[in-house]
Amino acid sequence: MQAQTSSYDIAVTGAGPAGLFCAIQAAASGAKVVLLEKNPEPGEKLCISGTGQCNITHSGSIRDFFSRYGANGKFLRPSLMAYTNKDLMRFFEERGIAMEVTDGGKVFPANRSAAAVLKVLVDECRRCGVELKCGEPVTEVRKTASGFVLHTDGHEYPAKTLVIATGGMSYPKTGSTGDGYRFAAALGHTITEPGPALTPLVIDTYPFSSLAGISFPGLSFSIWRDSRKVMERSGDVLLTHTGLSGPGILDCSRDIRAGDVIRLAFAGPVQRETMEKTLIDLVQRNPTRQVKTLVSQTGIFERLADSLVCIAGIPPDCTGAHLNAASRKKLSDLLTGCPLTVKALGNFSVAMVTRGGVALKEVTPKTMESRIVPGLFFAGEVLDIDGDTGGYNLQAAFSTGYCAARGCVERLKEKE
Repeated sequence: MQAQTSSYDIAVTGAGPAGLFCAIQAAASGAKVVLLEKNPEPGEKLCISGTGQCNITHSGSIRDFFSRYGANGKFLRPSLMAYTNKDLMRFFEERGIAMEVTDGGKVFPANRSAAAVLKVLVDECRRCGVELKCGEPVTEVRKTASGFVLHTDGHEYPAKTLVIATGGMSYPKTGSTGDGYRFAAALGHTITEPGPALTPLVIDTYPFSSLAGISFPGLSFSIWRDSRKVMERSGDVLLTHTGLSGPGILDCSRDIRAGDVIRLAFAGPVQRETMEKTLIDLVQRNPTRQVKTLVSQTGIFERLADSLVCIAGIPPDCTGAHLNAASRKKLSDLLTGCPLTVKALGNFSVAMVTRGGVALKEVTPKTMESRIVPGLFFAGEVLDIDGDTGGYNLQAAFSTGYCAARGCVERLKEKE
């Protein structure tokens, strides 16, 4: 027999940044809000964001944010304009946390403490009168004639409106296990298949394990699928023990699949024919030098040159005079587009965010309200939204949480 609690205006499930901020904004408007969190403490994933330093947003123009969420950036336009990066920075600065902008535009709390950011949110919840109940995992959500009922082990929480802000499936040890998808589906919503995003790539027959830890700033690369180029990008690429990482790779991972071929332009954005001419010239001027030495003269550092020569099947002591046309062509291919086949993407335990989620066509972008179930709202990563590295995902969480709170308050006014 479950204990019946008093009825609430708004129930929010999930005390991450989106849920906490939504609850704060709603309670500040006078609504009676309960915030239910499955973990013993709120904000576990927030506390590890940015390796605990919390890259809270980006300092660029808010209009530049729209292109940072893949094909779904358009959906976020109303929420990002309603609550901008400047608004978010001001919120924390007014509560004692100074903001610091890095050279790349990333915004961190000056004390580099995600825990301090969380403390501000939790303190603000208490100040506004939010009933924050941790260790209360929601097991079921039901639609009723008067609103919704949330079931936990031992309690029922009736509410006129409901916000699902349970996050995605990345870092499951923090409690992000896809609960919100189950609740949304039970209420009639379509779930776009979730998958890891902002995640490294595992490469099949990887040849660069010995170079792990080396980063290539602004490296040009392309993604090929079924022998067709599907993407061309540039960004920082990091060689790992098993594959590729770095911001350039992470930002593209939402659109990469196992079996794709990524071609790395180690020599820069230069055509293969031009590189072959460069090698011919180097050989003609230095015929007695080893090929790996000649390759390093194209701007490639020596250890990478050694690896590329090895991949091309050229003996390490081979000189320019003995480099045949087929080997020269192979080297040119590797320098301008070294092909690596993606064996797998990093799983949810290493992915920073989740792609997929509640289908956006079923959600009103200005209010985050369901187009299917009146009074039901969504905020944060549970939606089919994922952003690039650099603070874009946290900004989306706060902005959608803000709009969901406003939407709830407006819905409550209509019911009066």
